[in-house]
Amino acid sequence: MYNSYKKKLDNLKNSGNLRVLAQQVSKKFINLSSNDYLGILDDNNIVEEFREYANKENLKFGSASSRLLTGNSAEYSILEKTIAKSYNKQACLVYNSGYHANIGILPALSEKNDLIISDKLVHASIIDGIRLSRADRLRYNHLDNSHLDKILTNVRHKYNNVFIVTESIFSMDGDIAFLPDLVKIKNKYKAFLYVDEAHALGVRGDTGLACAEEYNCIDDIDFIIGTFGKAIASIGAYIVCNQTIKSYLVNHSRSMIFTTGLPPVNLAWTNFIFNKLKDFEYKRQQLRLLSEKFAKLLKTEYSSHIIPYIVGSSKLVMSKSDSLQKNGFYALPIRHPTVEKGTERLRFSLKANLDYDKLLKIPEIIF
Repeated sequence: MYNSYKKKLDNLKNSGNLRVLAQQVSKKFINLSSNDYLGILDDNNIVEEFREYANKENLKFGSASSRLLTGNSAEYSILEKTIAKSYNKQACLVYNSGYHANIGILPALSEKNDLIISDKLVHASIIDGIRLSRADRLRYNHLDNSHLDKILTNVRHKYNNVFIVTESIFSMDGDIAFLPDLVKIKNKYKAFLYVDEAHALGVRGDTGLACAEEYNCIDDIDFIIGTFGKAIASIGAYIVCNQTIKSYLVNHSRSMIFTTGLPPVNLAWTNFIFNKLKDFEYKRQQLRLLSEKFAKLLKTEYSSHIIPYIVGSSKLVMSKSDSLQKNGFYALPIRHPTVEKGTERLRFSLKANLDYDKLLKIPEIIF
């Protein structure tokens, strides 16, 4: 009965694309696959400061219910008010993860006779959210805003609502959407603009509010999504929007309604870090300088702290990853279907507290 599944797994193994869960190991590595971009989890002063607060407040480690029943702890309200105020927006709604947000928001807001048009390389969670929607869906070429404009010129009149969907910093290539142009296009066609700032939150903008802040267009974006599981070093995600949209999502977003709420201790930790974002400019500067130097070391262009080194073969990228690990560097391979065939890569995900001098050995290992 299980033979068909085993055969498919064997095919994946033979092609070099079999995934396995990475094990925690005792050997000490330089971690180049972490999303802890600001190095918060390595900052003992910050961790100890929160631990003292958590012990004093006797924060609970579980919610044991959905938010619409008894799981909507006071810490939810505190965190949502913090985030909404930071963006000068009417409202914020917290989700359990970035995946929960993207599979819950788009299907809730879009309907039949609507259109979702997304950048070709948006994250899998966004793709799954689009698939769950009843709206029609189209894709425009990666970062090609002229292509987006051309498509909308031809089809906008067919739909009630149109949702333009993009990431700000793209998770696999580390390149960046030029949000001001997208704002112009969304205004031209009376569309909604949905921007996932997962990999930009904390590391871009004067106060860490990501690319929307950096481009000075927070007020022009209808739906800003951020996640806590990366630079914030926590768990969960959020959307900032107006109060009408928040109320609508509370009534229609299934991934928020039908799931257990986050533990109060996690919400409090997130709020604790979010309030410190504006003070982390020195960490953002460290990360930016490190990323620029490392990109130059790999002879590639700098866009962000996510720096891909394209290898082009699953087996070869596995081999290079193994070589790095043997030399003390933890950089996991990214293979098909996460990326297109022929673009398999080492994805270097940098942290602000890495020692650049220790990275100088990498080119001689992978070149």
